[in-house]
Amino acid sequence: MLYANQSQALNVTTKQQYQGLLERVVFSTLIGMPCCLCLFINGTMLFTLRSKAVFCETSRYILLYNLLFADTVMLGLSELLYIMAACRIFPTYPVCGVFIMLNKLTNEISPLTLVVMCMERYVAVCYPLRHATIITVRNTAVAIIVVWAFSSLNVLIRVLLLLNFLFDQPQSLQMTDVCSGTVMILGPMSNIYDKAYTGFVFVSAGVAVTCSYVGVMVAARSASTDKASAHKARNTLLLHMMQLGLTLLSTIHDPIVVSLSTILQRLLIVRIKHFSYVFIYILPRCLSSLIYGLRDQTIRPILMYYLCCRLSHLSKHI
Repeated sequence: MLYANQSQALNVTTKQQYQGLLERVVFSTLIGMPCCLCLFINGTMLFTLRSKAVFCETSRYILLYNLLFADTVMLGLSELLYIMAACRIFPTYPVCGVFIMLNKLTNEISPLTLVVMCMERYVAVCYPLRHATIITVRNTAVAIIVVWAFSSLNVLIRVLLLLNFLFDQPQSLQMTDVCSGTVMILGPMSNIYDKAYTGFVFVSAGVAVTCSYVGVMVAARSASTDKASAHKARNTLLLHMMQLGLTLLSTIHDPIVVSLSTILQRLLIVRIKHFSYVFIYILPRCLSSLIYGLRDQTIRPILMYYLCCRLSHLSKHI
């Protein structure tokens, strides 16, 4: 009787392990395919933005390149962390810290760059005569440097908090869980700083984009404003607001997961992470290419040319 119970328990355990492995394989395939597609499109878009001189000499295209570069690096790092989690690879805290800090750096570049892009559209509509003198290549480069410097300062503070934890507990370098942003919130100081910075970026970016949109709406009703240009800028800002909302959700994703982990089962939390990864991390990183690649009359023909040529080239080798 005892042997029968042990055999039944072993069969149940084996079945659960098989189902868990099958679920990881299915989710990894379903998530990996759109991620690779987005990386391919973003990579082609980055190549397109360096293929013509007009893209290198126009401020909004320079900002778009910076946004796409950060999104592409962030998407690649996120996919690497996802593969490590699916394969149950547990690195040490320093190794995980490097991946997470680079991921956070590129993740926080996106909302700040979107704010600068919205302000550029605001100046283009509300101050068209001064746009060429305000939005220059030099000023754009300065804005990009400020964005990277501000994000790097945030990462530096996080690194100092991480080093403080490592020096306090040198025996706990080996991780016992998957490498993610939630497990890298070490100690109360790290948690408080993460919430404070996330709230600051969320509120500041939201206010800046909303004010830009309101300014464009007011200018669109003015008789001296180009109606077509204002209408296009308004639609672009609406898309940027949606994109910014999805991007900012990724900044509050970790605190939400931490809160849910206290009331939900681990398996349910893992499934929530799978779906949130697609809609919060992958989808916003594809919107930039779609918004500009399909709507911009200067980029679209060149982008479609490179995409079609590469796809036809791949099909010849299949």
